[in-house]
Amino acid sequence: MTYGDVRAVDGVSLAVDEGEFVGILGPNGAGKTTTLEIIEGLRKPDSGSVTLLGEPVWPRNPRLLPRIGVQLQASSFFERLTAREQIHTFAALYAVPTATADAWLERVGLTDKAGARVEELSGGQAQRLSIACALVHDPDVVFLDEPTAALDPQARRNLWDLLSGLNDSGRTVVLTTHYMDEAEALCDRVAIMDQGRVLRFDSPAALVRGLDAPTRITLADGEVLSTRDPAAEVARLASEHRLDGLQVQTGTLEDVFLDLTGREYRA
Repeated sequence: MTYGDVRAVDGVSLAVDEGEFVGILGPNGAGKTTTLEIIEGLRKPDSGSVTLLGEPVWPRNPRLLPRIGVQLQASSFFERLTAREQIHTFAALYAVPTATADAWLERVGLTDKAGARVEELSGGQAQRLSIACALVHDPDVVFLDEPTAALDPQARRNLWDLLSGLNDSGRTVVLTTHYMDEAEALCDRVAIMDQGRVLRFDSPAALVRGLDAPTRITLADGEVLSTRDPAAEVARLASEHRLDGLQVQTGTLEDVFLDLTGREYRA
């Protein structure tokens, strides 16, 4: 997929299993949003094809619409409507009862803002409303584009719990994120993107194991030890020192990104 002279997505190939929680991780400009929009059927790729739930996504496939939920990075609302009226409008498109829509407002923590106009909501509140609208019809597959970007830490953790629960109930979830901890905490597999390409696609644990990097152990006095046998090293330290303040750090997805690209990760 190109925009002028810029190749936003270059040879991406992904296969997501039913019931998986998959993250597309990368810095701003990596091609995450464009990739997601192609998968959703919102953009036509320059070449290649996408199949979703056994159906082609392009040309725009109306059979897929009731089965997928989409939260865009920049959602457009009827700003003069209240939050309740907005989600009731979405619910009506799928013949979903208003009581179900109201329950979704409660699940994303917006019951106290149900009567507020959308234009009066904060960025984080509007983001939560967008997510509720994407989920109100109980879709089989959920696409979320940086869903926690505007949320405060508590709202972010609450959304993690909500999305984990959806996935545990059998829903397939695909999200883009530039938060390493989010990808590690939520995802079964992570596609690491940079400059329009998928560099690796595997579980967070497997990506880190592939580094073959030593574990770092920081003692209370600040001394840092590196070891490839952390269990034996901690046992040795326990026989010689108090372990108060001991910190053990294995490799992270940030280390994986550095190893793949040769540069530090900057969201």
